[in-house]
Amino acid sequence: MPDETPQHDGREPAPGEGRSATGRRVPAPAPPADDTDEADRDTDTGPTKTDSTDTDSSENGSGGTGSSATGSAETGSGTTGSAETGSGEGGSGTSGPGGSGDDDGVAPSGALRPEEIEQPVGERDPATGAPVTLPAARSGAEPVAPEPGAPDPAHDVEQRKREAGVDHLFPFGKPGQPLGRAHPFVFGFTAALGVITAWMLVKAATNAKSVLVMIVVAMFLAVGLNPAVERLRRFGLPRGAAVATVFLIVILFFAGFVASLVQPVSEQVTELRHNIPEYVQQLQNNKTLADWDKRYGLLERAEKTVNGDGFQKGLTDTATGIGKVAINGIFQTITILILTLYFLSSLPQIKTFFYQLAPRTRRARVALLGDEILDRIGGYVAGQFTIALIAGVCSYIFLSILGVKYALALALIVAVTDLVPLIGATIGAVIVSLVAFLTGTTTDLIVCAIFYVVYQQVENYLVYPRVMKRTVDVQPAVTIVAALVGAALLGVVGALLAIPTAAAISLLIREVVMPRQETL
Repeated sequence: MPDETPQHDGREPAPGEGRSATGRRVPAPAPPADDTDEADRDTDTGPTKTDSTDTDSSENGSGGTGSSATGSAETGSGTTGSAETGSGEGGSGTSGPGGSGDDDGVAPSGALRPEEIEQPVGERDPATGAPVTLPAARSGAEPVAPEPGAPDPAHDVEQRKREAGVDHLFPFGKPGQPLGRAHPFVFGFTAALGVITAWMLVKAATNAKSVLVMIVVAMFLAVGLNPAVERLRRFGLPRGAAVATVFLIVILFFAGFVASLVQPVSEQVTELRHNIPEYVQQLQNNKTLADWDKRYGLLERAEKTVNGDGFQKGLTDTATGIGKVAINGIFQTITILILTLYFLSSLPQIKTFFYQLAPRTRRARVALLGDEILDRIGGYVAGQFTIALIAGVCSYIFLSILGVKYALALALIVAVTDLVPLIGATIGAVIVSLVAFLTGTTTDLIVCAIFYVVYQQVENYLVYPRVMKRTVDVQPAVTIVAALVGAALLGVVGALLAIPTAAAISLLIREVVMPRQETL
C-alpha cells in the first residue's frame, strides 16, 4: 500500500539533497573524506553513509533479509529497517502504514529527527581543503560532591581523586573558577599592592632627594643659559662653540669667586692666630670680667670645660662635620656644572623628545607653549644675573669709597647672595656690614647699614619690577607668595625655582584653562 503521508510536511531539501524516484527526499551525500585516511572513510558512520547492499535494497524497494542491513523504505514491507543507516525519509520501517519509524530515525512527516541530521563539517585546512583534526575537548571526570558517609579525602586516595575530578588531562584535579576582580581578597590585595608601590616610590624619591635637586638645578641653569648660547649662534658660531664659550664664562666666574675669598679668609685666620694671646691678655685685664670671675669662677670653669674629654670630642666632631659639608658642597657644585654642560649641549634634543610625547594633533600647540615657558625661564635667569651684577658693582664702588678691606670679595658675596629672591640681598648686606665692623669701626657698620637699606628699596621698587616685567611677566604679589612657598619646601633651591615655576603656571592658566572655561 503506498504511503499517503503528505510530502509538504517535511523540511525543504537542503543544498545537495535530492529526491528519490518516487518523489521522496533522500539524504544528502556525505562530505568527501580526507583521501589520506582510507580507514576513516570506510568506518565513517552517519545518517547518509551506506554500503552498496543498502543502496540497492532502498532503490528496488524489496523486502530486507537477515543479511541486509536495511528495510524497504518505498513499500513499507519486509522486516524491520536498519536504524543504523536510516535510509528513506518518508516511509515506515515496519510493515503496514501505521509504523512509527522509530528504528529508521524518520519522523511520520518524512523529516529526519534532529539528532540524526548530518552534522556540519568541522574545520578545514584553507590551503588543501582537507579536514583538520581538532584537539579533543577537555571533558574528563567532573569533580563530585562528597556524599554522606563518604571517606575523608585526606585519608582516602581514591575518594580524593573522585572529588577532585582527576583524569588524564588534569592529573591533580580540575582547577576551580578564578577569583573575580570584585572578590574582597583580590580587591584588598590590589589596593595593598598599590599602596606599597606608592610608598616605595615616595621613599625612593626621598632617599634620592639630593640627586633630584641637583638634576633640577642643572636643568634650570641650562635653560637659563640657553638664551646666551642662542645669541652667540646668531653671530655665526656653531652650537658646540657657543656652549663652550658660555660654559667657560661660568667656570671663570666661579673660579674668580673662590679665588677672591681665599686671600681674605687666609689672612683673617693668620691674623686671628697671632692675636689670640693679645685677646686673652685683654680679657684678663678687663675689670668687669675679673669681677665676674671672682664671683662665679668663670676662668676656672672655662679651664675645666676646655680640658674635659667632652669638649675635645665635640670640637673634633664639629671640625669633621665642617669638613664633610665643605667636601659635599664641592662635589655637588662640580656635579651640577657637569650636568649643566650636558643639558645645555643637548637641550634641543631634550625639548624634541618631550614634545613628541604629546599627541600629534596637539603637538604644535604644546611645542609653542613649551618654547614660551623655556624663554621665560631663560629670561628670569638672565634678569636675576642682571640684578645681581648691578648689586655687586654698586657694592664694590661703595666699599672702595668707604675703604673697607676685601671690597672685591665682599662685592662678589653680595652678587651671589642677591640671586636668591627676597632674602638674598639682606643676607649679603648683613655679611658686609659685619665684616666692615670687624675690620673697621662702628661708623663703618652704621654707614653700611644705611647704604644697603636704601639700596634694597631702590632694587625692590625700581630695578626688580622693571627687569622681571620684561622677562617673566608675573605680578609682584605672585612673586612674593611663590618665593615664600618655594623657600618653605626646598629652601634656597625652592626660592630660586619658585618664580619661573609661577610664571609657567600663570601662562598655562591664561592660555589653556581660561579659554576652556569660556567654552563650557
